[in-house]
Amino acid sequence: MIDLHTGLGWFLIVSNAVVGVWALAAQYVEPLRLQAMWWAIGVAQVSVFVVAIVGVLLSNEEGRVLGDFHALYGFTTIVAVGILYSYRTSPFIKDKQYLLYGFGSLFIMGLGIRALYLDGI
Repeated sequence: MIDLHTGLGWFLIVSNAVVGVWALAAQYVEPLRLQAMWWAIGVAQVSVFVVAIVGVLLSNEEGRVLGDFHALYGFTTIVAVGILYSYRTSPFIKDKQYLLYGFGSLFIMGLGIRALYLDGI
């Protein structure tokens, strides 16, 4: 189960890095603004919840001690997805959605890296 959690964590990190760079590039290069990008962002952000669910199941194993910072960074990724989703229709963000999701996805990637290396499960 720990290998599954680690593997999913790497998927979260890599997928959010890819969609983050893609979205930032799409802000300036219109041909990159594809429907597929939004699907990829959705997959990358759903992975946050999948990793969290596996992490909760893993932390419930007897004798396993969950690091405080690991849990903090893990749950902060969920909050970050919620914040990105809530801002997507804001009038302030209307012409900056690609920047929002680009930087937001890179932030989620960074949280994943911190959770993986700072204080593992």
